[in-house]
Amino acid sequence: MEKLTFLGEDGDQAEFYVLEQARMSGVNYLLVAESEEEDAECLILKDTAGEEEKESFYEIVEDEQELEALLPVFEQLLEDVSIQR
Repeated sequence: MEKLTFLGEDGDQAEFYVLEQARMSGVNYLLVAESEEEDAECLILKDTAGEEEKESFYEIVEDEQELEALLPVFEQLLEDVSIQR
């Protein structure tokens, strides 16, 4: 599993394991977890950088409608994983 380090606006670093990535409506999303354990908590991150940006800028998806649309996509991509809210 690939592990990425993210730099927050305040300069703090957070490391996440990338479980899967998806693209919907021209936007890139990552399903990430803080650990490799089976019952790890996951987050969905949305790339908010513009097309002209060289770096990606990710924000946590908190919008309920957006989450409801994304969860089935990630469950299908992972096949043997059930994502609970």
